[in-house]
Amino acid sequence: MIFEKYHALGNDYLVFDPRESNHEFSEEETIRICHRNFGLGSDGILVGPLPSNKGDFGLRILNPDGSEAEKSGNGLRIFARYLRDSGLVSDKPFTVDTLGGVVTCEVSADQSLISVEMGQVNFHSDIIPVQVEGSSREVLNEKILLSDRTFHFYGATIGNPHCVVPLDEIDQPTACQYGPELENHPLFPNRTNVQFLKIIDRNRIKIEIWERGAGYTLASGSSSSAAGAVARKMGACDQDITVEMPGGEIVLQIDDEYNVLMKGPATKVGRMVLDLECLN
Repeated sequence: MIFEKYHALGNDYLVFDPRESNHEFSEEETIRICHRNFGLGSDGILVGPLPSNKGDFGLRILNPDGSEAEKSGNGLRIFARYLRDSGLVSDKPFTVDTLGGVVTCEVSADQSLISVEMGQVNFHSDIIPVQVEGSSREVLNEKILLSDRTFHFYGATIGNPHCVVPLDEIDQPTACQYGPELENHPLFPNRTNVQFLKIIDRNRIKIEIWERGAGYTLASGSSSSAAGAVARKMGACDQDITVEMPGGEIVLQIDDEYNVLMKGPATKVGRMVLDLECLN
């Protein structure tokens, strides 16, 4: 079983091309393959290109806990780079159909920069979804009670759910301590991705990420998009935003309707062959 491995600012994925050998991954197989000791090691598996009636290419995104993600900004950049490396696309725009919607991607001529039109961020409780008291509404600066701390958060979706927690200071220990509890909090019926957000200035933010189904993550495109949109919603940032993450930086353009254009790299690591003995 052959995989192509890429990373996007340290967020690594295995690309499985069903045109070479079709396989339906079970939850247990996905967990084993992504495991960093017992498998090949990755933050998920990208299955594609798949047939699609909505886009030029279809894509499934499998999390390392065996669940399926609606959308991944880094995963989309990696998949776009794979399509370019495989000769399936040029430097012209093309569309990818995900569970979280159809997005438009473009790989630069030298393959150093990949642009993804991530779609529109929505803050409404019914769409994210978030269970709020009273009538449905935008989830802005809401209080959330944890076992030993209370945060204020913004709910958002860009095809997948996000909980953005603005703080004066952020770090990895905070993300690792409170990320799991927020991910699985009863307010989020589908669980949620979590971002701890620090505003640097009007064009720069910093985030620490706890990703649904993957845990602590060095970088995330959808998390960057959600956090950047929240920073704009707060009135703290302008349209052009650079997002600092432990793995590197992503550049966003977010218009007044919260449509997000994301730009960042994706790096090829190599081809990996999985022996089926690993799955026994």
